[in-house]
Amino acid sequence: MMPFRISVPASSANLGPGFDSMGLALGLYIHLDVEASDQHAFFAHGSEKSQENHFIWNITEQVAARYGVVLPPCKVQEISEIPLARGLGSSASAIVAGIELANQLGNLQLTNEQKLAFGTEIEGHPDNIAPALFGGLTISTMLDDDIPSVRLHDIELDLIAYIPEIELKTEVARDCLPDTYERNYAARASAMSNLVVAALYSKDYALFGKMLENDLFHEPFRKTLISNFDVIREKAKELGAFGTALSGAGPTMLSFVPKGNGETVKTAMAKLLEGYQVKVLEIDTKGVSIS
Repeated sequence: MMPFRISVPASSANLGPGFDSMGLALGLYIHLDVEASDQHAFFAHGSEKSQENHFIWNITEQVAARYGVVLPPCKVQEISEIPLARGLGSSASAIVAGIELANQLGNLQLTNEQKLAFGTEIEGHPDNIAPALFGGLTISTMLDDDIPSVRLHDIELDLIAYIPEIELKTEVARDCLPDTYERNYAARASAMSNLVVAALYSKDYALFGKMLENDLFHEPFRKTLISNFDVIREKAKELGAFGTALSGAGPTMLSFVPKGNGETVKTAMAKLLEGYQVKVLEIDTKGVSIS
């Protein structure tokens, strides 16, 4: 077996009203460096000792068992740039990495559809799995026997992420959402989502930003959990951002700014926000890749 590297991007789900269906691949990665070995060893990020029960390897073994293959022994070194529990899709990226590791080691030749189905089965929804697999902006949903997904690679915007030191568990952020939405409210919320997509496709980024900030599905209920929510949104807007949304369930927030203005806005925002990593992020257009 030749040594190889699997790279999987982080992702930002929801993008405001695209709740549980939209996701954007970001230029932060989990890398797995894989080489032949006489026995199996998995070294987690920063660990000197092989881990028996690592999440990624567990996924790999699930896939191998599903397809009835025995994986050759190998040494895997994980390197991760994706902070955990910050709304950057770290678990979906890890799931996609585990699926791809089984695919490569077991020579399974899985289709994109099979990878998406398996990842969605584990994660429960495709909004982070799809961008981690395919790159770019993805819109996906679940039917009884299919997971339709559309990809948009051509987004001419700079992104700025505001990543706080605190974590926010997805379960906590989900618990604060209502169980049901009244019909007229749901219709308005879904109209915002339709407009976000239409604005992106027509490159009307001002309208995209406006709709991004008018979500009714989740942000009104979650913003109380997010410190500096209004401050970040207002200051970014003053500096020329089209719009700012929670990344996934938060606490990371993401601003979309005119192409070329990212560094200027980042520098100004970083001065305002103590205890945050403020980063200009690329949109990843490749998704999972092997090198």
